[in-house]
Amino acid sequence: MKAIVYTTVGNRDVLRMVDRPVPQPGPGEVRVRVAISGVNATDWKCRRFGHADGRLMFPEVIPHHDGSGVIDAVGPGVPAGRVGQRVWLWESAWRRAHGTAAEFVVLPSRQAVELPPGASLELGASIGLPALAAHRCLTSAQHAPARLGPGTLAGRTVLVAGGAGAVGHAAVQLATWCGASVIATVGAPEKEKLARAAGAGHVVNHRSGGTAAEIRAIAPAGVDLVVEVAPSANLGLDLEVLAPGGTVAAYGTEGDGEVRLPTRLLMGRNLRYQFVLALTLSPEEKDAAVADVAAAVADGALGVGEGAGLPLHRYPLHRTGDAHDAVEGGTTGKVLIDIG
Repeated sequence: MKAIVYTTVGNRDVLRMVDRPVPQPGPGEVRVRVAISGVNATDWKCRRFGHADGRLMFPEVIPHHDGSGVIDAVGPGVPAGRVGQRVWLWESAWRRAHGTAAEFVVLPSRQAVELPPGASLELGASIGLPALAAHRCLTSAQHAPARLGPGTLAGRTVLVAGGAGAVGHAAVQLATWCGASVIATVGAPEKEKLARAAGAGHVVNHRSGGTAAEIRAIAPAGVDLVVEVAPSANLGLDLEVLAPGGTVAAYGTEGDGEVRLPTRLLMGRNLRYQFVLALTLSPEEKDAAVADVAAAVADGALGVGEGAGLPLHRYPLHRTGDAHDAVEGGTTGKVLIDIG
């Protein structure tokens, strides 16, 4: 099979396309013929900086956690009826050497989730890490539901910073599905259109000035939850617009940014900061998130493409380096690699 690999940390030139044997599924595993591989920021960061102490966990790494395809073989203990299922994949490369940047991938059966008939493979490859991170953000507020579904966030106001990004897009769609009032902030007029297409009821351009006042005009009592991509840069804004008892769920790092919190203010208003990394959630949290996201997909609540607020940028397998550069460069939308 064709696969993209790297054996040392570094820039895009460490990526190579090679031929490797088709892997065989073991107990509890499925093999998926990959159609599309989804690229996330963590993929180029792991390639450039390594997994731990600047090193790789394995002698050779096939990157990418997310993807979609069709199950073509199952291992012992997995029902034979799974063969032929169209599936979306999550965390394929988490603490494993073999991700989705290859024609085939083997992974535990639970990490290959069946796609309903109306869901495209493009959607399947775009779900994974962004949707799981968004799920954790939306369930991290004080008195928030542990599970998401229609009506579970009714009566709550959610502010999504960077509503046109991959996680922001998923947060807007999931929060809307759950009945929340959703405000998204963006930095450009074209991104306003994308956030509205994703389902945000209100969109504020944070470069136009008066952002806090605009948000307060929409939500006079304040927002209950901020899904935050830039906790350092947006600290002041978030504290201005949060309702008493509100929460900031931060999933972005801004490089080596630090958040200096005014403790007296936070204590006086009973505010909360929750930092989110989907990869290190517990197995139980991940399974709950996957189940809720799958339910949203089945309900038609998640979508991709320009009309759904998430433009798709597609590359062939041999241009994986270009795809990594696109994500690192902040391309608006979802970067996908066509494999099948």
